[in-house]
Amino acid sequence: MNIQKGIDRSKLDEKAPSMPWFVQQFIDYKLPDLSPSTLLEYVRDYETFFNWLRAEGLSEAEDNSKVTLLELETLRMESVTGYRLYLTTRKEGTNSRITVSRKLSSLRSLFHYLSQIAEDEEYYPLLKRNIMAKVENKRIHKPKDTAAKLKGKILEDEELIDFISYIHEGYAADVAKNKQALYAHELNKERDACIASLILNSGLRVSEVVNLNVSDLDLNNKMLHVFRKGNNDETFKTPVYFRAQAKDDLEHYLALRQSRYKVPKKEKALFVALRNGQIEGQRMTKRAIQAMIIKYAKRFGKPSLTVHKLRHSFATDYYLQNDIYKTKEQLGHASTETTEVYAHLTDKTMSEAIERRTESS
Repeated sequence: MNIQKGIDRSKLDEKAPSMPWFVQQFIDYKLPDLSPSTLLEYVRDYETFFNWLRAEGLSEAEDNSKVTLLELETLRMESVTGYRLYLTTRKEGTNSRITVSRKLSSLRSLFHYLSQIAEDEEYYPLLKRNIMAKVENKRIHKPKDTAAKLKGKILEDEELIDFISYIHEGYAADVAKNKQALYAHELNKERDACIASLILNSGLRVSEVVNLNVSDLDLNNKMLHVFRKGNNDETFKTPVYFRAQAKDDLEHYLALRQSRYKVPKKEKALFVALRNGQIEGQRMTKRAIQAMIIKYAKRFGKPSLTVHKLRHSFATDYYLQNDIYKTKEQLGHASTETTEVYAHLTDKTMSEAIERRTESS
C-alpha cells in the first residue's frame, strides 16, 4: 500500500467506530473497490450529515453511531433541501457547488447500498425507502467551465521554465532581508526546484510525488514507477515518463539528498525534509509540498498558482504537442472526458497560432 493510502487507511479505521453499524458495513463492502482516501472523505461527509440530523432534531441519537435506519428511512424531501441549504449558507465552512454535489453524491452511494444491495436476516433491504433517489444528480464540473476558471491561473509558455529558475535563484533576491527565509531557501532550493520541475515536466499529482521512492526512479530512461490514483492493485506501479529538464534537476537534487538531509538508510522516500528539531530527514508530506509551491507562487506573481495547477500547466503544454489520448495516458486519467479541459484551455493558444500563420503569409 502506498504511503498516503496507508495514512488514510489508519484514519479511516479510527473514524469508522464513530459511525452507525450500517455505515461500517458499507465501508467494508466498498473497500475492495474504492481507495481508503475516497472512503475517508465519505465518512467525513456522513459525519457532517449525521451531526446536522441530530442538531435539527431529525435524529434522537446521542452520538452519530446511534443514528438509526428508521430515521434515514423517514426523512422527507424538505429535510434534504434543508441540508443543502445548510451546506451552502452556514457561517463557518460554506461549501462550493462542486463540494455540495460531492457530499450529496456520498449520501446517494450510502442510501443506494442500503436500499438496493444490503439485506437483513429475512433478505429484505435494510432501507425500505430511499429519499436520496429523488435528488437529481446535476453535472457541475464541465470541462469547458473548468478551463475558463483555469485561464490566467496556470503557467504558460516560457513561464514553465521561468518558475523553476525563480525557485533556484529569484526567490533569494526577493527575501534577501529575511534571514530565516533566506536560510530555509538556501537549504531547500534544489529540492524545491526539483519537485516543481518534475511536476511541470511529467504532470504527476502531488500524492504521486509524495509516494515516490528513490528506487522508483530510472534516470537513464527518464521514467518513474508511480502508484496511480484509482488503481487499487497495490502491487502495480505505472511507468510515467518525464522530460529531459526534470532529469537534470533530479540529478542535481540526488547529489545532495543524503548529505544535506541526513537521510537514514531505512528512509526510501525520494523527496525528504529535515524538520525543526530533527536530526534525520523524513518523507515530505503532501501539505508541505502544497505550502511550498504556494510560497513561491505568491512571490513569483502568480498568487492563484497551486501544486495542482502545476499539473494543469504541464497538461496544457503537453496537449499542444500530442493528442487527447496520449495526454490522458500521461496524466493517468480514467477517461478522456477529464482530459477535455486541456482542449478548451488551448483554444486561445490555437487561435493565436492561426493569426501568426496569417500574418507570416
